[in-house]
Amino acid sequence: MPVIRDKNQDYDKPIKIGEGTFWVGHFDPVAGWLSSPYLIIDNGDAVLIDAGSRDDFAAVIMKTVQAGIVPSSIVALIYQNYDPRLWGSLHHLENLIARSDLRIISDRANLQFMQRHSGEAALMSVDEIDHRLELPSGRCLEFIKIPFAHSAGSFTTFDRNTGILFTGDLFSSYISDWSLRLALEPKCRTCGGIGICTDRHCQIQDILRFHQDMMSSERALRLALDRIAALPFRTIAPQHGSIVCGSEDIVALCDLLASLKGVGIDAITGDRSFYELGDTSPIRDRLHPRGSGTVRR
Repeated sequence: MPVIRDKNQDYDKPIKIGEGTFWVGHFDPVAGWLSSPYLIIDNGDAVLIDAGSRDDFAAVIMKTVQAGIVPSSIVALIYQNYDPRLWGSLHHLENLIARSDLRIISDRANLQFMQRHSGEAALMSVDEIDHRLELPSGRCLEFIKIPFAHSAGSFTTFDRNTGILFTGDLFSSYISDWSLRLALEPKCRTCGGIGICTDRHCQIQDILRFHQDMMSSERALRLALDRIAALPFRTIAPQHGSIVCGSEDIVALCDLLASLKGVGIDAITGDRSFYELGDTSPIRDRLHPRGSGTVRR
């Protein structure tokens, strides 16, 4: 069962993480999993990012209202990959918001999974809207694709107004030890998850194991880091785990993830080269054994 590190934080209320930006997630220590929907408020309009599963629906709506937003003020729902834990409440949200101009925004690869669960709202791919959502005030959210980190349609969302980068599974973590904001000790930034921790739970190990298990490959993970490198973000808001604000912590995590081995399929193939994989001769020999009289064309 996960441990809550910061017991002084009231997780039953929306928590401000930037100007007009709130964590509206739901922490359930019994379930052992945490998803983090985020709410952006802009001059009375609102956007939900990765709004959560059906189990999260009540908590997300309650916290949205506590933040001063009625559901009908939500103009867009952004979903950064195809995991139902991020969009399982889509049908309920769409019915509650009840706007004819509501936009559901994701990558085309993700919309294939969502389209049968939505009603009349417009489904828009990030390609179709030039990788950006401009709000009525002129505030702009930018979408940066990070394919196969972990899914084909994964992307991040960057808000230049606040410097917050919403990263989905990138920088996410298992939550054996959780607080909303990550604060690493100096020794943790260089241990690489292999040091002997005095704490019962190692936050670095939780982050590295998550990426080894969830990302598709080392190349996909490094491509994702490469694509966000030029962005002037100051805060990382992942889908699972803790928000990262400190510049030294951000740099340390980027370095650790960029050098991480045993990610996804690479943990299975090891050092085997591309040319060593995909040998279909055993199949051919089994189905068409030599001397069987089979005519090959």
